[in-house]
Amino acid sequence: MTIGIGDRLPKATLIKVTPEGPDQVDSEAFFAGRKVALFAVPGAFTPTCSQRHLPGFVEKEAELKAKGVDEIACTSVNDAFVLGAWSKASDAGAITMLADGNAEFAEALGLTTDSSRFGMGTRSQRYSMIVDDGVVTALNVEGPGEFKVSSADHLLSTMA
Repeated sequence: MTIGIGDRLPKATLIKVTPEGPDQVDSEAFFAGRKVALFAVPGAFTPTCSQRHLPGFVEKEAELKAKGVDEIACTSVNDAFVLGAWSKASDAGAITMLADGNAEFAEALGLTTDSSRFGMGTRSQRYSMIVDDGVVTALNVEGPGEFKVSSADHLLSTMA
């Protein structure tokens, strides 16, 4: 089953990238009591993710926060060290990186994709969502190979 608008995010352990190193976080605790713009990429350092998806959220940070977003987070089926290096290389320090190294969160959301033909195995689909106190209030899932509805600009256009 795929997560939908009005659904509560599933419980999962993610690894948050911090200056002190990787830190385990419980998804329920991370999203509780605030509004988070969450977006997922199939892989750090991949072309669309690095050239368009992540930079859009970095550029639109102030606009998202002006619409009531408390935090912007990115998740990917990569380890925390890769996400940390990607964040540094992309000047994305304002974005919280949440590693889903074993795809547990992506699987619990029902938003995995098989990227074996690219040598990447199981990955997250590309999406963006607004999570308000653990509940999905906006959800934009891309079709295979697309980058149309998960951008920061599109997410902003769906927010009141």
